[in-house]
Amino acid sequence: MPDRLSALDASFLFAEHRTAAMHVGAVMTFAPPPDRPFDPDAFTALIGDRLSLVPGYRRKLREVPAGLGLPVWVDDPSFDLDYHVRRSALPAPGTPDQLRELVGRLLARRLDRSRPLWEVYLVEGMADGGFAVVTKTHHAMVDGLASMDIGAALLDPTPQPRRTEPDDWCPAPEPSGLELAASAAGEALLRPGLVLDRAQRAAVDVRETVDRVSRAMQGVVSAGRSAVSTRPVPALTAATGEQRRYGMARTPLVEHRAVRRGHGGTVNDVMLAVVAGGLRSWLTGRGEPPPPEAVVRALVPVSVRARARGERASAGNSISACLVDLPVGEPDPVSRLAAVRRQMQEQKRGGHAVGASALVGLVGLAPPLVHSLGARLASQYSSRFYNVLVTNVPGPPRPLYALGARMRDMYPVVPLAGGQAVAIGITTYDGGVHYGLTADRDAAPDVDDLAAALAGALEELVAAG
Repeated sequence: MPDRLSALDASFLFAEHRTAAMHVGAVMTFAPPPDRPFDPDAFTALIGDRLSLVPGYRRKLREVPAGLGLPVWVDDPSFDLDYHVRRSALPAPGTPDQLRELVGRLLARRLDRSRPLWEVYLVEGMADGGFAVVTKTHHAMVDGLASMDIGAALLDPTPQPRRTEPDDWCPAPEPSGLELAASAAGEALLRPGLVLDRAQRAAVDVRETVDRVSRAMQGVVSAGRSAVSTRPVPALTAATGEQRRYGMARTPLVEHRAVRRGHGGTVNDVMLAVVAGGLRSWLTGRGEPPPPEAVVRALVPVSVRARARGERASAGNSISACLVDLPVGEPDPVSRLAAVRRQMQEQKRGGHAVGASALVGLVGLAPPLVHSLGARLASQYSSRFYNVLVTNVPGPPRPLYALGARMRDMYPVVPLAGGQAVAIGITTYDGGVHYGLTADRDAAPDVDDLAAALAGALEELVAAG
């Protein structure tokens, strides 16, 4: 059997279009190497040596003829490392503003589906002699938690690079279209329960379908109800274009933990409260002060990948999600945190996922062509369900190195859905909490102001004791 995409992984392919590039990644900055200038050719060679640890990086997608099955991963017989690892340089003086501008332009470009779905950019010319690495990996290939595992394969826990075993990779023969179609047809015969009659689905109401198919589908009803109560926030709602901006905010993890100790909850609760406070300040600075009852509904994905002890997590997506109303109208930072904390406790007690994940579950049971249409529809109308995407993925707690150069920062890159002006990713690394903001270039020209507002919101919480 070929390595076929899951329904969830495929949904990220189907949701991608001209103005919605569905890749994730990171912006990593490094201190200058201690004993020699940065050597991009050596770094490229290192990536090539480490690809044996991430074999999916040498596979490409193949569509199944006539839409008989979801796409499959196959080895790329023409794999070209130099295509995927690219060099760039900042003009003098190499400021952080110039780096963010470059990252925004890189994020706007969709990945080439005829090749393995990833790119790495080596960025030279930073003012202090350091360098940056920008990674892009399609969301169909890997989710946030797995991307940290894959990124770690290219980095080392000590300045001395670890030894990598010689790689004798040889691509497997690429299947023909007839073989792919036959395989998909065989799977449909073996698992007929996954193939629903299209005509029947078109004639049956969604609620009845939910009741008859499975209890898990009840999340669709919850998602539909939540859409009615989700109010648009003009600053966060936009007809998304093709171009992007990128914002960064680095804050101390120790301060998040101090707030948690003082007021209870979790560090994740504190991060969401920081986002609420940052959005409040940003909206006010735009001349759009939120009224006391105002909330911004955040979609917060949660990885549910099970890890057996001693077992590496597999790539691919294993995601649930919850909807959290961020109290941007509340002027008191401690009260904002308390409101977020109550909601997260209710989510945990309920043990349910709502919103986008429920919709993905619905279309995942349909034939591939219907699945494609459903995923695109879910992406197109995502603003009905939430106002902003907020992801939080823990990163390495200790410093990592690349060819002896210490990594200073690791900012996450998350995709921007249709109708959304801003998406916020959060990653912890080496004592820091890194907020990475992907924004539509025209809808959020002041994304740097939002990044600064996030740092200010944390200061408010710390000052409140």
